[in-house]
Amino acid sequence: MSEIYVVTSGKGGVGKTNLTVNLAIALGMAGSRVLVVDADLGMANVDVVLGSRSKTHLLNLLEDGTELSDVLQEGPYGVRYISGGSGIEKAAAFTYEERQRLMGKLSACAELADIILVDTGAGLGKNVMDFILAADEVVLVTTPEPTALTDAYAVMKAYSMYAAKPNMRLVVNRVYDEAEGLEVAEKLRKTSERFLHMEIQSLGAIYEDRTMIQAVRQQKPILEAYPDALAAKCIKAIARSMLYGEKVFIKKGWKSFLQYFLDFTR
Repeated sequence: MSEIYVVTSGKGGVGKTNLTVNLAIALGMAGSRVLVVDADLGMANVDVVLGSRSKTHLLNLLEDGTELSDVLQEGPYGVRYISGGSGIEKAAAFTYEERQRLMGKLSACAELADIILVDTGAGLGKNVMDFILAADEVVLVTTPEPTALTDAYAVMKAYSMYAAKPNMRLVVNRVYDEAEGLEVAEKLRKTSERFLHMEIQSLGAIYEDRTMIQAVRQQKPILEAYPDALAAKCIKAIARSMLYGEKVFIKKGWKSFLQYFLDFTR
């Protein structure tokens, strides 16, 4: 039986899709069969990160004669994915009939993958909440910025209100040091327990890393373009945490120290 992880965020621009794609690759490298479903309808961000352009997408499954095999795409390291499509006008809430049709055609995904990662849109739209509430586990991505934390808490609050059995874990992206990652995670954990009565654990953190920007510009996943980069190591550690429960915080090392010291933001 496949494990279903929905990767979501309170706001856009926090690196959610980058994490989803690279996490899929890391899990694939560890031997898991992985499928990514781009449920950020109309944006096709998974395509962008992978540097590909899919001719078919998720909503094509609503058409007669289109089956799952028609929309499945092949990515690096055996990772399969289904594009969310680009510029799709119909990105509103599905009707009951459309949900039933999608459910019927997507049901076969469980036979194709050990782990299914669903990349949602940001925020609290109906489709996003439906995906979140249907998942085995929710991975909430945020950054240390106050606006990102505020929006992340909004997602946590909505999820705690409607989830029958809340199961949410946290990834803090773009931290500058270990202390910042631990501080943000602990702040959200305590806030969740105090005000929402919901436990939320951290999967890990990802350092701010210039090579991530370079990989995005090349339209390649960082695990493919720069597998030894600091951010890539962090994502591999998060994959191990998902698979084996390991809690590893990657040390920056001398090269990364120099990168920061010698005008990192240039």
